[in-house]
Amino acid sequence: MSSADAIRLLLLSSLWGLSFIFMRVAAPEFGAVPLVLVRMGIGALLLVPLLMSLHYLQLIWRHKGPLMLLGIINHVLPFSLLALATTRLEAGFTSLLNATTPIFTALLGAAFFATPVQRQQYLGLALALLGVYVLSANRLDFAIGGDGWFIVAVLGATFCYGIAGNYSKTRLSHLPTRVLAAGSSAMSALVLLIPGLLLWPSEPVSMLAWGNALALAVLSTTLAFLLYFGLLASAGATATSTVTFLVPVSALLWGYLLLDETLSLQVVVGMIITLLGTAIATKLLRIKRRGVLPPPRSPYE
Repeated sequence: MSSADAIRLLLLSSLWGLSFIFMRVAAPEFGAVPLVLVRMGIGALLLVPLLMSLHYLQLIWRHKGPLMLLGIINHVLPFSLLALATTRLEAGFTSLLNATTPIFTALLGAAFFATPVQRQQYLGLALALLGVYVLSANRLDFAIGGDGWFIVAVLGATFCYGIAGNYSKTRLSHLPTRVLAAGSSAMSALVLLIPGLLLWPSEPVSMLAWGNALALAVLSTTLAFLLYFGLLASAGATATSTVTFLVPVSALLWGYLLLDETLSLQVVVGMIITLLGTAIATKLLRIKRRGVLPPPRSPYE
């Protein structure tokens, strides 16, 4: 990875880490669905100019159904669930649970998309799930006022990401990245328009909440999408996937600096176990058996 790509990777992880801070501040005033409407509506307006070509517009129209489905499972549902979760859970804690996205991607890929899972990956999956348990075991209270359902909401978002990742890889990988990004964002905004307006808060939203909502749309959505797809093209999928491990660290740091969130020993231990398991499950960390040479890696990985 070049130094320029490394800088972009760090910037991307910082922007996505900040998204949990922005949601934590804005979601209590906007509500989950209206906040995501603002996020995707502004994001779509800023990304649509990338489609100002007859060829791209034809691709959007030809694939409007799949793009709308991708928008629902990759933006509308997970973003709404995460926004709902941040009305109760700390930003750093939410981001750590969200880091389990590759786990659901691997499990769903093996179950429904014929994606092979190697033996070491099962070890990684088990470790990551253990990390989630360490993080949330004492907070799984499903009584009124408890955190249980909000934790389930985060895991529901990662489940949606797992479906979306496999779906886009197997059904939409032939489309240009700008069509996927801008097209799915525009479809998401259309889907959210009516429910977002119906659920719009009756009380005036503060300037602080508006500022965080706009930052969420411009920085953590539009700019982050452009950085992400640029990294994919320049550094490749494997290198870009390391952002999974940097985002929780970024969110924990921003939460500590901006929101006075605490870093308990339980959170640190849970983070280490979860990210270690995720690294093994995604094959970024490979365990070599003594006396056995690892198989050669494909140049296309």
